[in-house]
Amino acid sequence: MMKVILCSFLVLLLIPISQGFSQEYYDNAPTLTVSLQDESPFVYQDSEGHTVVVGIVENNNPLTPVTNVKIQVNFYDDFDPTPLEIVQGNTTLEVIAPNGKSTYSIRSQTPNPAITEASVSLLGFDSSVEKQKGLTVYSTDVFLDKSFRFSGVLQNGGAPSSDTKVHLAFYDGFEPPRILSVSTIELGNVDLNTDVSFELDEEIDSRAVGFFLFAESSVFISDLVDIPIPESRIPDKLITISGVSVEDSNGNPLSELTVGSPVNIKSKTWIQFAADQESNETAYTYYVQIKESGESPYVEYIGKFDGRFIGTGEETQTIDWIPTKSGLYFIETFVWDRNNIPIAEQGPFVLIIVK
Repeated sequence: MMKVILCSFLVLLLIPISQGFSQEYYDNAPTLTVSLQDESPFVYQDSEGHTVVVGIVENNNPLTPVTNVKIQVNFYDDFDPTPLEIVQGNTTLEVIAPNGKSTYSIRSQTPNPAITEASVSLLGFDSSVEKQKGLTVYSTDVFLDKSFRFSGVLQNGGAPSSDTKVHLAFYDGFEPPRILSVSTIELGNVDLNTDVSFELDEEIDSRAVGFFLFAESSVFISDLVDIPIPESRIPDKLITISGVSVEDSNGNPLSELTVGSPVNIKSKTWIQFAADQESNETAYTYYVQIKESGESPYVEYIGKFDGRFIGTGEETQTIDWIPTKSGLYFIETFVWDRNNIPIAEQGPFVLIIVK
């Protein structure tokens, strides 16, 4: 059971769009006014174990705003074609302007580790009265160390507003970029000609390179502001992985393995400086992931080693593995800190044959 849980956890986090998830795109009529922008929306597991699907909806009509855009997400496991959960949600923006876009973020109802797949479909929408751009948002500070810290200001210059919300949609470096997560700050009622300061302090996906900042109230919206995320104040390459090898129990290097025979996967890691300068210690988790080679690589095994560097220097990590079936495999190695943030570049690939 522990092996299954660990495999699910690592596959979710090591790969930008996890191989543990399969995203599908449904648009029953390609001429619809409203459509899903991305055929493979980003799927991740949040800190509470819920599965979250994030993406973008487009209003392709050049004249008419739309509202009440309904989105359905079906969550599945690997075995049953019947969904484990069916969750309906709406876009982040209540009203999407003509030729406009809005993010969406839909979360599973339960923290179910059996969820491995998600499919997304549009259920419908209504036409709407357009909201005027009576709101302005801008950034006053962006800071990244162990968490993302942001402060900004909302200006309301049109009329008194209620249900005012500011949104930050984080995206990665892909082209076009993928939305990784959406954070919302609720400001409530805002008087006419008022400036309201707001802040956000939370951990974000390490792949995020920027975010879209935008706001909406009961009567107004803002322009979308694109803000890059500065480089982290914490070095992200503390450790170097090298010398990955496969050996038998006597320490002899192996080029071919035998089904059922235990082997040792060894790596050398070298740390340049301590993450915690006061204690001179760096706690880390070293992972080995073994995949079967092919067009859709299958994760055969995941092992981990928890360690702690004292100061700088070199250490050796060893993970035991017993191959269960023949084939061509490749070995991947990773080092994360205890907050599941990579602190080393992925180690060199190693190909191995099992007979």
